[in-house]
Amino acid sequence: MYPRIAERISAAVDAAFDRQLEFTAELIREPSLRAEEAGAQELLYRAMEARGLEMDRWEIDSEELRSHVGYGPSTVSYENSVNVVGTYKPRTTAGRSLILNGHVDVVPAGPEGTWSRSPWDAQIVDGWMYGRGSGDMKAGLAANIFALDAVRAAGLAPTAEIIVQSVVEEECTGNGSLAALLRGYTADAVIIPEPEENMLVRANVGVLWFKVRVEGEPTHPREMTAGFNAIDAAYTVMSNLRELEERWNRHRTSHRYFEDLEHPINFNFGTIIGGDWPSSVPAWCEIDVRVAIYPGMTADQAWHELQQCLDSTGLPLTATKTGFYSEGYVLEEGSEAETVLAGAHREAFGEDLQSFTTPGYLDGRVFTLYGDTPTLVYGPVSEAIHGFDERVDIESVRRITKAIALFIAEWCGVEEATAG
Repeated sequence: MYPRIAERISAAVDAAFDRQLEFTAELIREPSLRAEEAGAQELLYRAMEARGLEMDRWEIDSEELRSHVGYGPSTVSYENSVNVVGTYKPRTTAGRSLILNGHVDVVPAGPEGTWSRSPWDAQIVDGWMYGRGSGDMKAGLAANIFALDAVRAAGLAPTAEIIVQSVVEEECTGNGSLAALLRGYTADAVIIPEPEENMLVRANVGVLWFKVRVEGEPTHPREMTAGFNAIDAAYTVMSNLRELEERWNRHRTSHRYFEDLEHPINFNFGTIIGGDWPSSVPAWCEIDVRVAIYPGMTADQAWHELQQCLDSTGLPLTATKTGFYSEGYVLEEGSEAETVLAGAHREAFGEDLQSFTTPGYLDGRVFTLYGDTPTLVYGPVSEAIHGFDERVDIESVRRITKAIALFIAEWCGVEEATAG
């Protein structure tokens, strides 16, 4: 890329950065919890429409989605669960197309009194923007939009189609990005600016969600030994699952890019509830579980092993899929898209691009596994995502936005906007 073009783009990011932060804060003030994303999606729709993008929005549910191998069984209605997509159509088509993807859904804030400030206020303190979703990933959603803005504000017109996506369901199923793929949105590369410490994700785990229900036999506590305590039995279930977790972790040396991670496979018991009365032996107990799996293991293979583990307890129980049913993936080294991103990162940060492996879920698996598209998950420094006082580093957001804008210019190509 010509240095003068890079300078123009970088200056355009700086010139609009205060507005970018204001827009990010506005997004954070929309508490887009699961099935409550409508307000934030409307905000994003209006923002993209005002920029002249070709707009599309739709409820994600479909028979095609539910029959896809990458579908995660949902436990909520998808009425009003809407994806928003804005497409930039070039005047001249000469470069490579691009998807800028991000998810608008956020996880619950937990007890808000434990935050040092409201999770929905988006205050900036000492160079950090606070709030639920600030890092994961509303700063990234805004960066996608403002990166494209910067290229155009620099007097340049991209010469390839650019598809800006705001999807739902990333935090629980991945069905939002899958629905966008099935709607026909494809490109030559994808960028997803998740909170990834200014680095590129090389590989990440797949994830399964399921609920285990243990059945008990209620009695009065005075004759407790005649009953069967479902809550006590649930601890046996958790213990057996922990043994499987450790067994899978011992195999990490057999899985490329996971060899040096101390504990890449994590089983999380996210909720537990059971019983009906303090003076009754509990007749039931339910545990919600999140399980990670290595790339290369299918969700069906993992589910089979999990069922065997649960059956080995000999307890009266059932297991039901409740969300993620996804494989992990590896971003193979050496793609042209990665090379272009490395150059854009070097220009924005003054240092070489680093990559790493994460034991978390990412929507990159949708485009990599089912769209055969190089997917660059690359985003700003954040802290306490899914925790109290979630926050994103402001200067990191600025530089990530510059890197995405520079990637757009190099990957998609640009011409002077006044030409022709």
